[in-house]
Amino acid sequence: MNQTDHDAIPEIALNWHRAGKGAALATVLETWGSAPRGVGSQLAVSGACDMAGSVSGGCVEGAVVTEAMDALADGQPRLLEFGVSDEDAFAVGLACGGRIRVLVEPVGAALPESILAELVAARAARRPIAYLIAPEQGARRLADGRDPELGAVIAERMRSDKSGFEGDWFVHINNPPLRLAIIGAVHIAQALVPMARLAGLSPTLIDPRPAFAAAARFPGEAIVEDWPDAALAAHGLDRRTAVVTLTHDPKLDDPAILAALASDVFYLGCLGSTRTHAKRVARLQAAGVMPAQIARIHGPVGLDIGAKTPGEIAVSILSQIVERLRKG
Repeated sequence: MNQTDHDAIPEIALNWHRAGKGAALATVLETWGSAPRGVGSQLAVSGACDMAGSVSGGCVEGAVVTEAMDALADGQPRLLEFGVSDEDAFAVGLACGGRIRVLVEPVGAALPESILAELVAARAARRPIAYLIAPEQGARRLADGRDPELGAVIAERMRSDKSGFEGDWFVHINNPPLRLAIIGAVHIAQALVPMARLAGLSPTLIDPRPAFAAAARFPGEAIVEDWPDAALAAHGLDRRTAVVTLTHDPKLDDPAILAALASDVFYLGCLGSTRTHAKRVARLQAAGVMPAQIARIHGPVGLDIGAKTPGEIAVSILSQIVERLRKG
């Protein structure tokens, strides 16, 4: 499993259930005021009181686990609401006070194993999917942007990565995990890779040059020693993927750029000065790339924050990726 625990809650719950340990899924349906975890955040609880994920900053997890154990015993879901006054909020993690509403579903009972298994399969295939719950009626189903009833709003929520209520239905968006393909295992990449992971992107380094792609320079990281176009074809490019080229070498960068422009990656950034980028644009134009496609390139890469060092440049790149992801 490539996802970190906080991103793989459905998978963990399904594994616990199939292992005979029992599992319940708790999902944040609504928040009011200050809440440390957003709508759609999940906590999995096993029958042995194992926990993965969270629904708050720790202030209500104990109560949710207790309710989850009761739900596993009787097979019934729980719709919980927790409120914290402004006076007591800071001590328990709700910095300005607030309320959250949490749904607890025992897997195999209220939440059918078949629905959870289909959801996990869609996530493994990097297929965006929404889990729809009508808490008051007890109805549940899976849907996507083609759904005849809620397709348009589901598609919009997938674009904005935002779960929430649509009428009686709670729409829980399950987008594929974010990925970052980095072309060039250079010094900037050494800073960018751990930063990307902290920001929730799964990084992959691509560089056919053994001296650069040495494991000693990137301990424990995934490094693909292949030409970028072949490596990206195997990696896969989609709207939840960002691509950054860092080599300064057209033989390596240009094939990656062409592959990215032929896909719907949400971000493409290319290292180099304004003069270097102008030469890059000229090469792409000569190769027949249309102006609208070339305009998708962020070059010079990164937000203009005056970055000088490799670490600062990595900060500017990651900031621009986040800006593009969240603001479009």
